[in-house]
Amino acid sequence: MRPGRLHAIHRPMAMLMGLFIAMFLLVPLVVAAEEAPHSGRILVSTQGDITLPVGEQADLVLVTNGTAHIAGDANTVVVIDGVAELTGATVETVVVIRGDASIDGSSSVMGDVMTLDATVSVDPGAAMSGQVRDLAPDIAGIGFVLGPAIVLLYLGFALAAIAAGLLLAGLAARQVRSAEALIRREPLLTAGVGLLGVFVPIVFLVLLTVTVIGAPLAFGIAFGLWPLAAFIGYLVAGIAIGDWIVGRLSPGVTRERPYLAAVVGLVALEIVGILPLVSAVATLFGYGAVLLLAWRTLQGGRVGSSTALRLEAPAATAG
Repeated sequence: MRPGRLHAIHRPMAMLMGLFIAMFLLVPLVVAAEEAPHSGRILVSTQGDITLPVGEQADLVLVTNGTAHIAGDANTVVVIDGVAELTGATVETVVVIRGDASIDGSSSVMGDVMTLDATVSVDPGAAMSGQVRDLAPDIAGIGFVLGPAIVLLYLGFALAAIAAGLLLAGLAARQVRSAEALIRREPLLTAGVGLLGVFVPIVFLVLLTVTVIGAPLAFGIAFGLWPLAAFIGYLVAGIAIGDWIVGRLSPGVTRERPYLAAVVGLVALEIVGILPLVSAVATLFGYGAVLLLAWRTLQGGRVGSSTALRLEAPAATAG
C-alpha cells in the first residue's frame, strides 16, 4: 500500500458504509452468485488487521483502516480505507473502497471484485468467475431511485409540520405567544433550558430503566413525551420566525391567532433547515421555551408578558 494513498474516515461512517454496501449492493449479487457454505460467522475490525487462516470460514469480513489477510473461505470481504490480500482464498465477493486489493494465483473469486477509488492486482493464475468493476454506477443508480423517495419523505414531513403548526396556533395561541416572548426576552436562559432538556432526561431515563416499574415509564418518555416536546419546540420556533417575518411585512397589524406566522415561519425554517444545524438550533430555542413555560406554569408564576398580551389582542383589521 502506497503511503499517503488512503484517507481515513471515521469509524461510524465506515461501518455505515459497509452496511449500506451489504444491504443494497451485495445481497442481490450473493443470491445470483454460486452458493458457498454459510456459518453465520462475521469478522469486523476498525483501525486494525484481520486474518482468516487456511481452513477457516466467515460469512462476512469487514475491515476499515486495516488489512484483511484472507487465506480461508469467505462469502464477502469488504475493505474500506485498507488492503485486501487474498492468498489461496476462496471468496464469493470482494469490495474495496479507497484501498487496494491483491489476489494471488492460488485464489478463487466466484463473483465480482467491486471497487470505488481503489486499485486491484489480479494474478493471471487466479480463478475469476466474475470481473473487476467500478461501484460508482451502482451507487449512482441507487441514488437515482432513493433521491425522489427522500424528497417525497421530506415534503411529507414539511406538510405534516405545517398542519401541526396550524393546529397548535389554533388550540394554544396564548401559550405559543408566551413561549415566543420567552425566546425574545430571555434567549440565553431559554437556550440553556433547552440544553438541559437534552441531557437531563437521559440521566433520568437511565435511572428509571433499572427498576421493573420504571422501565415502561422510561420507554414511554423516551419514545413519546420527549420527542413530542421536541417537535412542539420545533413548531414554536417556526411560528416565532414567522411572526418576525410577518411583523416586518405588515408592521402594526396584530392577529389573534398566528395562523399566517405558522405557515410562513415553518416553510422558511424547512427551507433554511437544509443547512446543517439550523433546524437543531431553532428547535433548541423552541424546546427550551416550551420547557421553561411549562415549568413556570407549574410553579404558578406569571409566564406571559406585555408584549405577548399585545400580540394576542385581536385587531379589527386582521383576519
